[in-house]
Amino acid sequence: MSVKKDIMWRVGVVYFLVVITGVMIIGKILWLQFFEHNLWSVNSESAPVKEVAINAVRGDIYSSDGKLLAVSLPFYDIRMDLTVDSLTSEVFYDQIDGLSKSLANLFRDRSWLDYKKALIHARNDKLQYYLLKRNITYDQMVKARNFPILNRGRYKGGVLFEEKSQRVKPNGYLASRTIGHTNLGADANLVGIEGAYNKTLSGTQGVKLFKRLPGNIYVPLLDKNVVDPVNGMDILTTLDLNIQDVAEKALEKQLILHNARHGTAILMEIETGDIKAIANLERNSKGGYWESVNFAIGESTVPGSTFKTASLLVALEDGLVDITDSVDIGSGIIYYSGTKVEDSHRTTTGKITVKRAFEISSNVGITKVIYDNYNSQRDKYINGLYKLGLNQKLGLEILGEGEPFIKSPDHSDWSGISLPMISFGYEIALTPMQILAFYNGIANKGKVVKPRFVKEVRYRGKTIKKYNTQVLNQKLCSEATINKLHEMLIGVVESGSARNLKNEYFKIAGKTGTAQIPDPVTGYSVKSRISYQASFVGYFPAEAPKYSCIVVVNAPSNDIYYGNLVAGPVFKEIANKIYATQLDIHQEVNRPEREIFANAPYSKSGNADELSFVLGSLGISYTIDSKESGWVSTTSGGDVVKLKQRDYKNRLVPNVLDMGLKDAVYLLESSGLNVITEGRGTVRSQSILPGSIINKGQTIRLTMSIAQG
Repeated sequence: MSVKKDIMWRVGVVYFLVVITGVMIIGKILWLQFFEHNLWSVNSESAPVKEVAINAVRGDIYSSDGKLLAVSLPFYDIRMDLTVDSLTSEVFYDQIDGLSKSLANLFRDRSWLDYKKALIHARNDKLQYYLLKRNITYDQMVKARNFPILNRGRYKGGVLFEEKSQRVKPNGYLASRTIGHTNLGADANLVGIEGAYNKTLSGTQGVKLFKRLPGNIYVPLLDKNVVDPVNGMDILTTLDLNIQDVAEKALEKQLILHNARHGTAILMEIETGDIKAIANLERNSKGGYWESVNFAIGESTVPGSTFKTASLLVALEDGLVDITDSVDIGSGIIYYSGTKVEDSHRTTTGKITVKRAFEISSNVGITKVIYDNYNSQRDKYINGLYKLGLNQKLGLEILGEGEPFIKSPDHSDWSGISLPMISFGYEIALTPMQILAFYNGIANKGKVVKPRFVKEVRYRGKTIKKYNTQVLNQKLCSEATINKLHEMLIGVVESGSARNLKNEYFKIAGKTGTAQIPDPVTGYSVKSRISYQASFVGYFPAEAPKYSCIVVVNAPSNDIYYGNLVAGPVFKEIANKIYATQLDIHQEVNRPEREIFANAPYSKSGNADELSFVLGSLGISYTIDSKESGWVSTTSGGDVVKLKQRDYKNRLVPNVLDMGLKDAVYLLESSGLNVITEGRGTVRSQSILPGSIINKGQTIRLTMSIAQG
């Protein structure tokens, strides 16, 4: 056979086979189309379809001044399928060194040799879902996608970047327990603001349909979502991060100093009920302190002497006693049904006024007032306490509020000592927040408001809902009773059990509390020692109350446990910080004559000699009481500028309010302080309270009367 015929024969065979194959394919198509159409249509329609949830973006939580408290951020896990066919041994071993070194340089958690060993081991084990790295950030993910092997993608390199949302608190443990968290698994747990407003923050999930194809592959059934997700709304809280920071640091310092078990501090704005700071710290196994339990809201314990205010309120309102009445405390010891009640400090004896008994926190004095007036009408006293709402929860949105308890005369445990014990805060239980709400009501002229944690709900920057202040009790008692309580609470700090909290710039009204706390197992003794709870609750500035505050320290163990010494310093530090930084509560600065004068011009405070020279040169009349210190404060009244000596003491921060910047900086830097300023004009506030002890090199911030713009 010739070569030509051989070629033609082979071409013919190939052509014949191609034609036959084509005819068979066309025949199969026609057969499926016309004879098995109904069968395959039914199978197609019955192919498994599943709904896949599309998570909504959770809303953010903000402080009252717009700082982020909680936000959802994307994080990624890097996983690898080390069995994909395209990831050949040649490719893998050629690029594994480069990948391992890149991973080690980026994450710096282990050596590149450790990464290489782990990857080889995973490949040998033919792992299809190997976890290479967990919880990397978006920026890290972008960098990792360009690494050797990983840059080949999912199908050629076997890499899978799994995105997930993770809740982050940018400020660490600051107010961490109050901000809270959610656990929606089998053991559902809703904590803090996150839990209370979970539905608002969560938004609504979307839905997308997927159909399963042969090979167990799912593809979207529709181009669009069946239901689009609706992102969660944002929450604007009442918390102030600056005050929160001060409260937590001050509380932690005292807990460490007194080796205490745990403690809490709450600051509330009186008129609105806004919680500006709430600190809860507990000692951990390593001896440090961290936020673990919201003691402020959840721990219901005996309040001790801070309850004496409620007892006297009832007696005053019933008209059975006045603060000027006398009570004989004897030697500071009295017995009821064989049980001794005694005063902690028995330096005062004999007859004293009810006001003085309250100021020095005399247990004997208060029990005698209540027992003598209510022993035959115990129901009247207890019902008086109930009318104050002290036996009812505040109804907080945050879950876990402790149950208040005030024993009634028909209670099975009522005894001959119950009435006197209740009068000074035993055989009852209240949370710190419940006690604070009561004192806040006194400062608010009898109006008790509900503590507020959230001010607004926002969506894409627009206010959707506002939460107004809720009034729980319009009037605790008469105005006359409020005024008497106010007078006594000021007396506690001015001349009573909390004299160490007194300062010359503003007045504090409050009450100390020192209580023995029972342990569920050992009673009032822990390891053969009595366990105490120290507290101080009150409000400031007493002349025009703006804030109320409570501090409770549980189980101080360094033999100092009195409320004024353990809890009081935390209260004082918080109050001083607020007073030093908030101009609106400085009544001295807001005097009308500073703003409007008739004839004599306004003059800044400053150097006595310089002011005398300038005023004299301008022919302006002035008076001066002394030039001894070299510095004076000025007031303008009528036709005369009055210069009053301003005293300064060594090692104490000078008062530079109302001074010009030149004089203020000179005084402060001469004292060893570093000065930074905001604005120009006259000094309106200083970040370190005047009279504080100077730490050389410390920085002080001055806020001037005119902002820079």
